[in-house]
Amino acid sequence: MILTAVLLAVIGLGLVGWFAARGRARLLYSGRGSMHSMPSYHAWHVALWILVPALLVWGLWQAVMPGLVEGAVFASPAAAHLPTDPFQLGAIVSEARNLAADPSAASFNPEAEALVEPFRAAQTRFGLMGAALVLVVAFAGGAFAFTRVKARFRARTQVERAVLALLLIASLSAVLTTFGIVASLVFEAGLFFKDVSPIAFLTGTHWSPASTAGDNISNNFGAVPLFWGTIYIGAIIAMVVAIPLGLMSAIYLTQYATRDVRKWVKPLLEILAGIPTVVYGYFAALTVAPVIRDFAASVGMPNPSTESALAAGLVMGVMIIPFVSSMADDALAAVPRAMSDGSLALGATRSETIKRVLLPAALPGIVAGVMLAISRAIGETMIVVMAAGAAANLSANPFASMTTVTYQIVQMLTGDQEFNSPKTLSAFALGLVLFIVTLILNIVALRVVKRFREAYE
Repeated sequence: MILTAVLLAVIGLGLVGWFAARGRARLLYSGRGSMHSMPSYHAWHVALWILVPALLVWGLWQAVMPGLVEGAVFASPAAAHLPTDPFQLGAIVSEARNLAADPSAASFNPEAEALVEPFRAAQTRFGLMGAALVLVVAFAGGAFAFTRVKARFRARTQVERAVLALLLIASLSAVLTTFGIVASLVFEAGLFFKDVSPIAFLTGTHWSPASTAGDNISNNFGAVPLFWGTIYIGAIIAMVVAIPLGLMSAIYLTQYATRDVRKWVKPLLEILAGIPTVVYGYFAALTVAPVIRDFAASVGMPNPSTESALAAGLVMGVMIIPFVSSMADDALAAVPRAMSDGSLALGATRSETIKRVLLPAALPGIVAGVMLAISRAIGETMIVVMAAGAAANLSANPFASMTTVTYQIVQMLTGDQEFNSPKTLSAFALGLVLFIVTLILNIVALRVVKRFREAYE
């Protein structure tokens, strides 16, 4: 709480420095060409010198303060009789920390209660130390920058460099986050493949992670049914629905619809992208699935179930229609008008112009939209949970219950189970394979886009 209050104080100090520096810079202005930088640049220069060093110190202190607090608690007389077992000690310290933060929390260990007051005292002491350090750094940075508010000081250059560094950090953070995700997947998947054969994992057809007894547990982690369910629901059934409807709606809106119709229909179509997936899941489970079950019963299917790949795939296809439609709409609208006018002038009909001129020219954008839709579909979980089921079936029957990789990842990483067990680590192996498949699909899409872009530019 102390450091949070200090953070707000530093932000307020930055605002004060901004106005003070701007006021002083305005007093230095004596005519055109008398100053190198505008007063606003001097204001931002002072504000940055207040905020950036103080925030860096604040973040660093937040990182090291828990260790300092625990060290002070362990050095207190109340910690003299703590057990030496690491697991018991960790539980006691965690409970004491929670009690110090929330006095109304339930207590289960008397030894933890004895550490509450040392925890609070240490947190208060180091919080005040951190607050003082942050404020000193903020004042020092502001004072240093304020002394440099002069007519010939290049404040604009300094501020632009700071903004450039901020943009570079933002771009690097995205790249480093991607590398971190991949590294964590590879590391945890490597632990999984120490116990399970990669060949059996990628080619096996029996998925039963709960059955880990026996010498050869690889036979229980055959992921082919999961990959097939993902492809069948997300890349086949959903695409059969999304691609024709999305593409035809884009063609109608760009080539046939009037301006008034387009003004109303296009936003209504794009509303589908803003509906939460749990709503789609309810719609699939309560409306679409019973209809499909009744249809399966009417055509003679034995024991039809409300959980089916077809129900999940149909609703998923409706959900991703806006991805295909919007990208195809933008791609068709970006085709030069001269190409369609030339085709019509040569005697081609509008439908022939669309098929032979507009669609080939807009193919890069259409393919990008389709690939975006596929990536969205194969990563969907909620609709599968509520409409497709959890059975790992390797079947082409659309009325059968199926599951996907994403649903199994959720199942493996939730609940009370050991994190280092093959059952839990299998989620990372599934995630790694799904990442590789998605990467390959995007590479193929980029090759297609590049090929046709070169042909029509």
